[in-house]
Amino acid sequence: MNRGHPKGLYVLFYTEMWERFSYYGMRAILVLYMTKALMFDVAHASTIYGNFTGLAYLMPIAGGYIADRWWGNRRSILVGGAIMALGQFIMFLSASSWDNPAMAHPLLWTGLGVIIAGTGLFKANIASMVGSLYAPGDAKKDSAFTIFYMGINIGAFLAPLVAGGLGDTGDPADFRWGFLSAAIGMVIGTIVFQLNKDRHIIDAEGRPLGLPPAENRKAGHVREGHDTPMTREDYERVSVIFILSFFVIFFWACFEQAGASLTVFADRQTNRDVLGWTVPASWFQSVNAVAIVLFAPVFAWLWGWLGKRNLDPSTPVKMSLGFFLLGIGYLVIAFGVQGVDPITKVSMMWLVGLYLLHTFGELCLSPIGLSAVSKLSPPKFASLMMGVWYLASSMANKMAGVLSSFYPEEGMEPPVLLGFEITGLHEFFIVFVAISGVAGVVLFLLARPITKWGHGRI
Repeated sequence: MNRGHPKGLYVLFYTEMWERFSYYGMRAILVLYMTKALMFDVAHASTIYGNFTGLAYLMPIAGGYIADRWWGNRRSILVGGAIMALGQFIMFLSASSWDNPAMAHPLLWTGLGVIIAGTGLFKANIASMVGSLYAPGDAKKDSAFTIFYMGINIGAFLAPLVAGGLGDTGDPADFRWGFLSAAIGMVIGTIVFQLNKDRHIIDAEGRPLGLPPAENRKAGHVREGHDTPMTREDYERVSVIFILSFFVIFFWACFEQAGASLTVFADRQTNRDVLGWTVPASWFQSVNAVAIVLFAPVFAWLWGWLGKRNLDPSTPVKMSLGFFLLGIGYLVIAFGVQGVDPITKVSMMWLVGLYLLHTFGELCLSPIGLSAVSKLSPPKFASLMMGVWYLASSMANKMAGVLSSFYPEEGMEPPVLLGFEITGLHEFFIVFVAISGVAGVVLFLLARPITKWGHGRI
């Protein structure tokens, strides 16, 4: 990790790491729980997955508004963390009653709903708080978000290994232990934040950050721009946030197949045998996360190296590169399954290759986008604008569930998408090649005007 950053960054790093451990642990086994224990078909489970993840990323816009208007970041994060821990525990109760649908189903809906509410309060506010640790124009902000993003992905790496290892055993009764591990992870993250927020999440003068707006004013802690009216430049910069957010809908709709159709693919049509041991299907979701941790420093170094030579691409160009890498990943696996019948299992290296390419695409898009939102947002709307960024993820996750429902299943009528029959996995994966390729080209062509509207901040 880079030196010279405030200690508050590392408090937020570990808090977010445990929150992502909780979320991704639950996500790693959610579709498997529904299809293997509750006996939902893939289309139904995918629809529920898309609705849940979509709402989980929709609610941060409300959480950001609540923080900016009344609660502040601190209280929102604490309350959100506690609510999410409760939701994960309700999921544990649901899985404990898996063989009794009259109990398991209502508890499933309740648990997912509670997690959605908690995520809304937590998600946008912790990312906004990272930006608040730094003064406007501080050059360390980009590297700070890269460090923060590594924390996200350490949690995302460990989560499928732990929750999947405990829950995805072949015994439906064991899913409860995966959900319980997610609940415990969220409790740990909330405690880490509570114990360290007053000592380390402070500004250069030692005043606490993230207080409710009224308390900020009383403490004399009002950031530059909090009480000034919006200017034309502000409106143009906010428009850039909306434009970039629109494009990332298509990125995450393709990328988030990891928790839906790609998990089904790993479970049903990937050869997972290694020296007589079968790798749990949920574990493949850790490939992306560990690759993020390994390659994030490489990409941070690359952007810095290019910047010193005045060759650093603009944010829209970097993000368009992310789309192209995403599409290449799906092109690779489409080639791997071409001509393969539904009962033949392919090498796991096709799936690993896809996740590796998707990782490179994510590093070109996600931390870059988070940093851009922090730079472009008017200070008094910082959390709300971060909520707008996650609103795009909300729409994307819903779209991901819809697209996953077109996964072709043996013995069922081929699904039809926009008038085309998806007769096999090759055609299914080509859909994602097309979506990511078209979005990447359009964004690349619009890069210059978008950069102009950003007024040098991206």
